[in-house]
Amino acid sequence: MADNKHLTATSCRGNWGTLLLPINEDDSIDFLRLSDEIDLLIAARVDGIYSNGTAGEFHTQTEDEFDRVNQLLAKKCHAGGMRFQIGASHLVPITMVERIRRTKHLNPAAFQVILPDWVRVAEQEAIDFLVRIAEEASPIPIVLYNPPHAKNVLQPEQYHALVEKIPDLVSIKLLDGDGSWYNRMKPLADKTAIFVPGHHLATGVSKGVARGAYSNVACLNPWAAQRWWQLMQTDMEEALAVEKLIQAFFSRYIVPFAEQGYSNPALDKLLAAVGNWTDVGTRLRWPYRWIPAAEVPDVRQGAHEILPIWFFEAGT
Repeated sequence: MADNKHLTATSCRGNWGTLLLPINEDDSIDFLRLSDEIDLLIAARVDGIYSNGTAGEFHTQTEDEFDRVNQLLAKKCHAGGMRFQIGASHLVPITMVERIRRTKHLNPAAFQVILPDWVRVAEQEAIDFLVRIAEEASPIPIVLYNPPHAKNVLQPEQYHALVEKIPDLVSIKLLDGDGSWYNRMKPLADKTAIFVPGHHLATGVSKGVARGAYSNVACLNPWAAQRWWQLMQTDMEEALAVEKLIQAFFSRYIVPFAEQGYSNPALDKLLAAVGNWTDVGTRLRWPYRWIPAAEVPDVRQGAHEILPIWFFEAGT
């Protein structure tokens, strides 16, 4: 396993597993199940683990809970030789600064942040924000998470401007686009690590743009997601064939839940329940709806039919 040296645009790569938040019936976080989940991700030998992405439900946590989640992650990852990133994202900009200050001593490989998201930021405001964040985090680098539901979804040219101004911005997590989008992003690939959605990873790598994924596919099975990433290094044609199967499974069994209005955290927890590698459950924190556990067996059957290669015994 890799150590937790601070990431660079070159070393930030691969299949990163997201930390999902196990929620009890009383809406509390189940830290025992969270601890077990971290142990399993370390055992899967993913390229890294990150906390408090959207699937980690950072938007529902108190500050005490944020601290406890990341203290647990840091303790286990340092002991297990696993790289980790702390998601310091919050809707309030100064709270992101405070989260970085409080957890900097945990020495993550990077901090993930979002742009301020209540009032849309102009391009110069985005630069000013990330310059301050980079200063607060230094010498730990930063990763920008710019999801498709953000108030300000950046265009390729805007990413270029940010990277030129902020050398410590070593990675960008985003939704990819069509062939034209990839062409516009390709010059940036030598300057920062571009991470695309997990189910598009082989395409992104084959186009010479993607360096990895903060992976929704690892939610389904982190062992298999890691094998798929390794396959991309040796047999891209086969890796692209696997991607077609993954996307067929998503289109048939996951997208319908999105069309019913379920959120991305709900979809990611469904994937983990289908993969059955960890006891996270499908429950989300109030006020968000989760996909009933009764839906899991049918989706699991579909996964076994479309993606049998993904269901090797854990750890093999």
